[in-house]
Amino acid sequence: MSTVSAAASKTASAHGARDHARAQQGAKADAMPVLPASSWPAPVEGVAAEDMVWAETVAGGNYTHKTLARGTELRLTDPTGDACAHVVLHSADRPWERLNVADTVKVLWNAYLGAGHLLLSDQGRVLASITQDTSGRHDALTGTSTLARNTERYGDGSPQSASPAGRELLKLAALKNGLAPRDVPPSVSFFQGVRIAGDGSTEFTGSAGAGVSVTLRAEQPLTVLVANVPHPLDPRPAYTCGHLEVLAYRAAPTAPGDALWDATPEGRRAFLNTAELLTARGIA
Repeated sequence: MSTVSAAASKTASAHGARDHARAQQGAKADAMPVLPASSWPAPVEGVAAEDMVWAETVAGGNYTHKTLARGTELRLTDPTGDACAHVVLHSADRPWERLNVADTVKVLWNAYLGAGHLLLSDQGRVLASITQDTSGRHDALTGTSTLARNTERYGDGSPQSASPAGRELLKLAALKNGLAPRDVPPSVSFFQGVRIAGDGSTEFTGSAGAGVSVTLRAEQPLTVLVANVPHPLDPRPAYTCGHLEVLAYRAAPTAPGDALWDATPEGRRAFLNTAELLTARGIA
């Protein structure tokens, strides 16, 4: 009897299917969530295991999502040098307020993401701040890949294919949070860089290498959508994307007196806008 037919015979009945499913308990894959997050084998230095709220490895060509409390820190790590995290943020219970990449670049007078940068909503509030960055290779200009472009480039861009497009995966993540495709704005990308040359052309600068990380701090309750797919400007002909490490843990939001709060006049106004909303709602 073939392996396929033998496996099929074990699941031919409800009892057989149940026993087969239960036998998978404890099995581990290279990319999967760790439950509970406190059991992650190598937690962040200085963070107690019980403060871990999200621990997951996301395979290349896959996605993840989570709703995080205000003050939570989210650390993304590129273990191989080939990950590319395309991130979208929504206010958790007010999803019409979401990441606005144009305002994030325009209001802060800086198109290059890094430590101290604020990720702004379309209403002038801070969704998240970047508190730490060892990569320096990010992109707030290009957005993620699309179905049409991936189909043209790799032969397919559908979510179930071997070369899923970032926007298709972000739409799936959005749907699992009660959002529609129209709720998915342009994303920011971490770990694969883009710069603008003197002549105005776009230069892909690629990865800073293996082991780099970036940490975001939620400045209000957030729904986080992440697609880990190749950057659309990556020149390599093959669909190449390494796994992504995602860890989140309890921390404290930025408060008045924090250096980040007063780093720029524009940033301070965005924090004041955020504090006004949260105070009125009894969150801060």
